[in-house]
This record gives sequence, structure tokens and C-alpha cells, in this order.
Amino acid sequence: MKHGLCMSLIRLLAGHGLLLLLLSYASISKAETLVIAGDEWCPVNCEASSSRPGIFVELVREIFAESGITLDYQTMNWARTLQLVRRGEINAAIGAGIEDAPDFMFHQTPMAMSRNCFYTRSDSTWQWDGVKSLAGQRLGVINDYSYGDALNAYINTYRHNSSRVQLAAGDKALSLSLGKLRRKRLDVVLENPWVVEALLAREGRPGSLRQTGCRVPDVAIYLAFSPVLDSSRRYAEIFDQGLKRFRANGRLQALFHAYGVKEN
Repeated sequence: MKHGLCMSLIRLLAGHGLLLLLLSYASISKAETLVIAGDEWCPVNCEASSSRPGIFVELVREIFAESGITLDYQTMNWARTLQLVRRGEINAAIGAGIEDAPDFMFHQTPMAMSRNCFYTRSDSTWQWDGVKSLAGQRLGVINDYSYGDALNAYINTYRHNSSRVQLAAGDKALSLSLGKLRRKRLDVVLENPWVVEALLAREGRPGSLRQTGCRVPDVAIYLAFSPVLDSSRRYAEIFDQGLKRFRANGRLQALFHAYGVKEN
């Protein structure tokens, strides 16, 4: 009698253990991870291992955490980022403009407006005055970035002529271009002022370059989702709703302030 009772109790406990194990597996299987990537474009998106991974990495993490979705943020060169998102191997590219990948899925509300400005060495007298003013200048840009129709056309025309255009690639592309500018292998570099100023500050060289005009208009930047993943529409809607809410409650502005950036 006692032996039978003990066996029944063991079976009951074993059954509960199995139930708990099954529930645990079910919970794991339902967990969602959003995988995003971009080349290092700090303070928009910084080193993945940093405690300060960037304004918009923190924004994305917080918004999706509200829906129980964890974030996996990776840094890689921009061309590869776009390739992997386009194939659906990762969910989204961070900091993309519509011109970067018009086939991607974009949320309605931009994360921010990105400004692209021209930088020279401090001893230069060159001044940006439209595409025609680039004649005679060696321009440094980043491979597969979009800079607007007029500049994109100029870059595509001269991309194989290093006396006019030099493309940098890799997740440290801007550092490469600025190094070439200092060594007089480039005359002008085109980049977002937030990004240039943050990099110069990290290098201990604030104010060492001369800003000599900016292209207009500013360009809206987004978290651009894969065109081939069924989850993209839902993720875009979650992010758009969260972005609007974070703008309204001041959280986005607080992130800008935390990184020492004034929104354009």
C-alpha cells in the first residue's frame, strides 16, 4: 500500500516536472529577438559591445522591450548590412535613408533628420557651392551610402577615378577617410556633423577640421526592415508607435541630451 502510494507520488511529481519543462520550452520558443545592424555611425549607433551603444540603438531596444522583444545589435560594413537585410538574414538596418534601400520596409515617422556636411583640413580655403565646386577636389565618401540624387550621380560618375572620388568601406570607414584627409590624400570628406564631431572628440581632436557647407535638404533616417520577412510589417508598426510615444513623452529628447547631441 505504502509502496504503491510512493510510486504514484513519484509519477505525479515526474509528471509535474515534465509539465514545467514543457512550459519552459514553450516560453523559450515564444521569445522573440530582433536582429539589426549597421556600420559604426556613433552617436546614432556605436560599438555593439559598448555600454553606450548609440542614441537609436537604445531607442530601438527600449521600444521593443515593451513588447517582450529582445534586441541583437551588430556592427558590420554598410554594404554587407544592406545585403543581409535584403536577403532576410537579419531584420533591419539602422540609420538608413529611403534612398539607401528603396525596396526595404520603412516606418512612417523618421527617427531623425540627418544632415551631411563637407569637411576639409583647417588650412583649406575650399567652399562647398554645389556639385560644380567639387571639380579639382578629391572627395571621400562611404561605399553604398546615399547622398541625394545630385551627389549620387557625381559619385557614380567618378567612383573609379581616385583623383575625384574615393570610397571607404568597412565598419570604420569614416576613420579611414578622415585619416586620409589629414595625410592629404583627400581634400574633402562628406559626413553627418554629429558623427564627425563625436569621432573627433573621442580622438581628442575636437575642432580640428573645418566644416565648409552642407548639402540640402536634410535626409530622414529610419530603422529599415527587410522586404522579404513576414515579420517586418509588424515590427515597423511597433517601432513607429513607440517612436511617436517616446517623442511625445520626452524620452527621445533625453537620449539626444545624454549623448550631447542637439536634434536637427
